[in-house]
Amino acid sequence: MIEVFALSLGATLLIELAIAHAWGLRGRELVTVLAANVMTNPLAVALHLAGIPQLPLESAVVLAEGATYRLHFDKRPWLLALVSNGVSWGMGLMIQQFLICITK
Repeated sequence: MIEVFALSLGATLLIELAIAHAWGLRGRELVTVLAANVMTNPLAVALHLAGIPQLPLESAVVLAEGATYRLHFDKRPWLLALVSNGVSWGMGLMIQQFLICITK
């Protein structure tokens, strides 16, 4: 079970920090992105494993991260939250399908 949380958080951080860096964020702004994801990702994974569908969870994550980003920087925080979570969610689905295929 811990592997699921570690893989999800690790992939999310790689993807979303790369997007945030490409977005032009640096230093403390990137630390904000890291902290927001460390706070939202494990909870979203746990709630999904408990049966809550991904779309409402991802919507809540976008709202939480967008609000956090808005408090700490002005580089289109809501759009960053939407884009980075959309990309990481999509890539997560692809990784999940890949893992299913190679374990059959």
